[in-house]
Amino acid sequence: MSAVSYHISNLLEKMTSTDKDFRFMATNDLMLELQKDSIKLDEESERKVVSMLLRLLEDKNGEVQNLAVKCLAPLVSKVKEPQVEAMVDTLCSNMTSDKEQLRDISSIGLKAVIAELPLSSSGLTLTASVCKKITSQLIGALGKHEDVSVQLEALDILSDMLGRLSGALVSFHSSLLSSLLPQLTSSRMAVRKRSILALGHLVPCCSPALFSQLTEHLLTELGKAPPTSMTRTYIQCLATVSRQGGHRVGEHLERLIPMVVKFTGVEDDELREYCFQAFEAFIRRCPKEMSPHVATVTQLCLKFMTFDPNYNYDDGEEEEDSMDIEDGLDEESDDEYSDDDDMSWKVRRSAIKCLEALISTRRDLLLSFYSSICPALMARFKEREDNVRADVFAAFSTLLRQTRKGSSHHGLILAGSNPGVSREEEPAVSLLKKQVPVIVKALHRQLKEKSIKSRQGCFSLLTELTHTIPGSLQEHIPALIPGIIFSLTDKSTSSTMRIDALSFFHVLLLSHPPQAFQPHMQVLLPAVLACMEDTFYKITSEALLVTQQLVKVMRPQGETATAGGFDPKPFVKEVFSVTMKRLKATDIDQEVKERAISCMGYMVCHLGDRLGAELQGVLAIFLERLKNEITRLTAVKTITLISSSPLKIDLSSILPEALSVLGSFLRKNQRALKLGTLACLTALVTHHAASIKPATLEPVLNELPPLVDESDMHVSQVSITLLTCMAKACPSSLAKISSSVMPGVFRLIHSPLLQGGALVAILDFLQALVLSKASNLGYSQLLKSLTEPFQSSKTSADGSVLHRQSYHSVARCVAALASASPKDSPGTVTSLIQQVKNQGSPESARVLALLCLGEVGRTGSLGGSKEVQGVILEAFSSTNEEVKTAASCALGSMAVGSLNEYLPFLLKEISAQPRRQYLLLHSLKEVISACPASSLLPMVESIWALLFQHCECSEEGTRNLVAECLGKLTLVNPGQLLPRLQQQLKAGSALARSTVVTAIKFTIVDHPAPIDSLLKDCIGDFLKTLQDDDINVRRVALVMFNSAAHNKPSLIRGLLGKFLPHLYKETQIRKDLIREVEMGPFKHTVDDGLDVRKAAFECMYTLLDSCLEGLDVLQFLDHVEEGLKDHYDIRMLTFLMLARLVSLCPAAVLQRLDRLVEPLKATCTTKVKAGSVKQEFEKQEELRRSAMRAVAALLAVPEVERSPSMADFANQIRSNADMASIYQSVQGGEGGGIGPTENMDLS
Repeated sequence: MSAVSYHISNLLEKMTSTDKDFRFMATNDLMLELQKDSIKLDEESERKVVSMLLRLLEDKNGEVQNLAVKCLAPLVSKVKEPQVEAMVDTLCSNMTSDKEQLRDISSIGLKAVIAELPLSSSGLTLTASVCKKITSQLIGALGKHEDVSVQLEALDILSDMLGRLSGALVSFHSSLLSSLLPQLTSSRMAVRKRSILALGHLVPCCSPALFSQLTEHLLTELGKAPPTSMTRTYIQCLATVSRQGGHRVGEHLERLIPMVVKFTGVEDDELREYCFQAFEAFIRRCPKEMSPHVATVTQLCLKFMTFDPNYNYDDGEEEEDSMDIEDGLDEESDDEYSDDDDMSWKVRRSAIKCLEALISTRRDLLLSFYSSICPALMARFKEREDNVRADVFAAFSTLLRQTRKGSSHHGLILAGSNPGVSREEEPAVSLLKKQVPVIVKALHRQLKEKSIKSRQGCFSLLTELTHTIPGSLQEHIPALIPGIIFSLTDKSTSSTMRIDALSFFHVLLLSHPPQAFQPHMQVLLPAVLACMEDTFYKITSEALLVTQQLVKVMRPQGETATAGGFDPKPFVKEVFSVTMKRLKATDIDQEVKERAISCMGYMVCHLGDRLGAELQGVLAIFLERLKNEITRLTAVKTITLISSSPLKIDLSSILPEALSVLGSFLRKNQRALKLGTLACLTALVTHHAASIKPATLEPVLNELPPLVDESDMHVSQVSITLLTCMAKACPSSLAKISSSVMPGVFRLIHSPLLQGGALVAILDFLQALVLSKASNLGYSQLLKSLTEPFQSSKTSADGSVLHRQSYHSVARCVAALASASPKDSPGTVTSLIQQVKNQGSPESARVLALLCLGEVGRTGSLGGSKEVQGVILEAFSSTNEEVKTAASCALGSMAVGSLNEYLPFLLKEISAQPRRQYLLLHSLKEVISACPASSLLPMVESIWALLFQHCECSEEGTRNLVAECLGKLTLVNPGQLLPRLQQQLKAGSALARSTVVTAIKFTIVDHPAPIDSLLKDCIGDFLKTLQDDDINVRRVALVMFNSAAHNKPSLIRGLLGKFLPHLYKETQIRKDLIREVEMGPFKHTVDDGLDVRKAAFECMYTLLDSCLEGLDVLQFLDHVEEGLKDHYDIRMLTFLMLARLVSLCPAAVLQRLDRLVEPLKATCTTKVKAGSVKQEFEKQEELRRSAMRAVAALLAVPEVERSPSMADFANQIRSNADMASIYQSVQGGEGGGIGPTENMDLS
C-alpha cells in the first residue's frame, strides 16, 4: 500500500518540475497507474493527486494539459465522493474564466467526468450530487450572456449530461427548462441549435406536466407570428421534441398540425424543410393520432416534392421519345445551371422523406398510396438533384417492400398449388403490375446517365420490383440490357457500381425465363466475362454467379427446356476458357474459388457434351478440390449436380477415388458436409451404378452404421435413402449389412422419435431389401426382427419401455413388407389374427398385432374377411384399454382400405353400441380423414345423419370427436354441407351449437382448400357465437377464431373491426362466474370464466403474429395490461405477449410503459408465503422468470430506461441479488444465441 503512495508522491514531485518534459512524463506515468484496476489510494494521496491535476490544467504547455485532462476520467471511479465534488467545482468555475484555453480544457474535463459517473445503484448518490453541482453552476453560466462561447460549452455539457444521466436530474428538470427556453431566442444560431439538442435530451424523461409546459411555450410563441428565423428555430425544436418524446406529442397534435401547415405557406425554404421534418417526426412517432391529418400532410408533400422554382423541366413527353441527340446538350446545360443559393432541393427532399415515413408506418393505406403517391413519385424519377433523386428511389422502394410484405403475409390461402383454388392476387400487386411499363420507361434512360448514385438507385429499385413481382420485367428486358451493359463496360464506372449491376442482373436471371435472355447472348456474355477477368475479387465473384445462370440460359434443363431454338455452340469455348482460368488459380479469394467450382459444375452439367477432351481435365480438378478441406463442401455439391445431369456425363475416371474420399467425409463432424456427401453418394449410386464396383462401396458402407441413429433424424433419413438406392442399383454390395447397419435401423424403428420422412425412408428401404433378395435378410427374418421386442412383456430387449409411437411404426413396416411380398402376406395375416385371439399372449403383442392388421388392411389386401370383423369386435370388449384403442385404430385403417366392406358395418355398430361409441367414432374419424373425397361422396348422407344424432351428447369427449368428424366431412362436399352447419347453428341447443362451432374449426386447414372461398363468406355467422349466452359456446368460438387467425388469417382480416370488441370483452374477469366451494373445513374459490379468458388471450396472442396491421395496438395493450394482473396461466400468456409486442411495435409499448411496469414489478418482487407447498414455489418461480423475460425484452429497447419508473425498476433488479440472478439467467438463455439448434449444427 505504502509503495503505491510512495511511487505516486514521487510522480507528484516531478510534476512540479520546471522542465516541461519531466512534467509530461510524470503525468503520463500517473495516467498509466490510474488505469490499473488494482490501484488503491489513501485519502491523503487522493487529495494531492486531484489538486495537482487541477493545477496542471493551467500548465503553460498544451501537451501536459491534455494529459492531465485524460487522467480525470479514470480518477472518478478511484477516489471518494468529496474529491470528485472538488474536481467538479474547480472545473465548473474554470468554465466561466476569461482564459479561453482553460475554458476549453475544463469543458473537455467535465465531459470526461460525466461519461465516467457510475450508473449502478451503489454509485447513484455520488452521481446525483455531482450532477446537481454541475447543473446549478451551468445554469448560472447560461444566465451570463457576455460570452457566447461559454454558453455554447455549457449547453454542450448539459446535453451530454441529460443524454446519459437525465434520471439523476429529475429535481432540476423544471429549472433546466426555464433556463433553456430563453436560449431559443438567442441572436446566435449555434446557441439556438444546441439548446434544441439539450431540450431533446430532456424530453424523454421529464414529467408530463413539464412536457405540456414546453409544448405550450412553443405553441404560444409560434402563435405570436415571430420573425421567420425564430419560427425556424421553434419548428425545428418541435421536430426534435417529437422525435425524442415520441407518443407524448400525440395529445397536442390537434393544435400543432394547423400551425405547422400554416408555416409551409411562408416563402422560406429552410422553414419549409423544418416543417416537413416535423411532420415526419409526428408520422413516425404518433401514427394513430396522425390519422385525421394524413390527407392534409399528403397533399402538402405532393405539392412541395415538385417545388423547384428556378428550373424548368420540359414536361413535354415528345423529348423523351425523340432521338437521344439532345442528351448531350441537356447535360451541358445542366452543368451550367448552378445556383448555390437555391435551397429548394431541401424542401423537395424533406417532403419526399415525409412521404416515405407515411408509407412505412401506414400499411393499411397502401391502396390509396397507389392512386395518390405512386404516380407522383414516378414523375419525380427525373429529379435533377442526385441526393433528392436517391430519396425518391428510397421512398418508392419502401412502397414496393410494403406491397411485398402484404402479399407474402396473405399468401397462405392463396398459394395456387391446387388447381381448384384460384390464386387471388393482392389488390396492391395488381395495381403495381399496371405501373411496371411506366417505371421501366422512366428508369431505363437513367441507367445510361453519368451519375453513379442515380444508377445505383435505379438498380436497387428494379431489384425490389423483381422481388415484389417476380417475372414482371420479362417484356422489358430488351430495354434494360443496354443499361446493364453500360454499367459493366463503362471505363469510368466504380467497382461498387459494377457489383450492383451484376447482382441486379443475377436477380433478373433468377426470376425470369431463359427464353427472355437468349436473343441477347452475344451482347451480354462478353461484358460479364470481362468482369470475371477483373482484378477485384468481389467483381469476379459476382460475375461467376451471373455466368452460372447464363450457362443455364444457354441450354435450360427440366420444365423450362424448349426443343431447339437457341444454339449455345458459339459461346461455349469462350465461357469455358475464362472460367477454367479461375478454376485453376489457387492464389485467389475463397469465395471466388468456391464460385468457380460451382460455375464450372453447371457448365459440365448443362454443356458437358460440348467440352470434348477438356472434360477429363475438369473432372480431375474437381477431384483435387474434393480433397482440399477448404473447397470440399462446394466440390461435393458440384459432383452431386454433375452426376444427376441428363447428359449422362462419364465419371468413371474419378469414381473409385471419389468414392473413397466421400466415404471418409462421413466420419467428419461437420453436419453440412455429411448431408452433402450422402446426397452426392445417392446421386452417384442412382445414375452411375454401372461404373461402380461393389468393392468400392465397402468404405462407404462401413461408415453408415453410426449415422443411423435417433440423435439426428435427418441424417438417418438421408443415410437410409442411400441404402435404398444401393439395394435397387447394386444389391450385391449389401451382402454384409445384416450385422452392420440393420441393428441400427431396427433401433430406429423402435424409437419413439421416428416419424414423417425418416419413417417413409425406412419403409422404402425394407421393401427394396425384400425385392432385391440380396442380403441374407428375407421376409421372415425381417418380420421376426421387427416384432421380436413386443413378444415379451412391456419392455424391449435392452430393458427400455416400448413407446406407443413405436407400435405404429412397426405396424407400418410390417404392412410395407406384406405389400412388397404378396405371396407371404396371407400367412402373416393368419398369424396376426391368431395372435390377437390368443388371450395368453402379452398385451404388447396383441396391441401390435391389431395395429398390423389395420395397416395391412389399409392397403386393401385383407378383403372383407368376416373373421377379421369378429376379431375386432371381440377386442372391443377386452378389459384392457390399450387393446380397445388399438382395435379402434385397426378398424378405421381397414375401412380406409375397403370402404364398401367396412363402412356400413362401422355405421351400424355406432348406432347399435352406445357403450363403444367413443371407440367407434375414433375409427370413423380415421376413415373420414384418410379417404379421398370421391370415394366418400356416396356415403356422406348416411354418415352426416348418424353424426347429427350424437351432436348433443353430454360427454364432451364424444362431442369433440363428432365435431371433428363433421368438420372433416364438410371438406368432402363443402357446397352442400357448410350451409347445413349454418342452419344447425340457428336451430340447435347450446351443446349442438358448441359442436357446430368446433366442427368449423376443423374445416380451417393450413393449406389452400376449395372450402376457403365459401368459408370467407360465412365465417362471420359462426363468429357471431362469440356473443352467445352459453359460456361454453363462447369458449369454443374463441378457439375457432384462434384457429382461423393461425391457419388462414385472410378469412378473418376483414372482420376484425366487428369482432375484436367481443374478443376483448371476454378477457375481463367476471365476478358473477366466481363461486366459493366448501371442501371440508376449507373454502375454495372456483372461477368458471377462467377457461374463456384463457382462450381469449390465446387468440389475442395469435392475432399479434398474423393480423398485426388490423389491430389498434394501444387498445390491445389495455387488455394485455389487465391480463398482467390476472390468474397464473393468463399472466404467463401476457408476459409472452408483452415480449412479442416489444419487438413488433416498440413505440406503442413505450407509450404505455409506466402502466405496464407496475404489474411486472409486482410479479418479480412477490414472495410465496412460507410453508406453502412445493408447487406454489415452482409456480411463482416460473412466473418470475417469465416476467423477467418480458422485462429483458423491454430493456433491450434503448429508449426504455428514459422512463423514470422503468429506470428505477432496472436499478432495483441490479441491486437485488435474487432478481439480478434471474435476470442474468434469462439473458443468457435468450440473448446468448447458443440455443440447442446451433449446438446441433456443430455435431
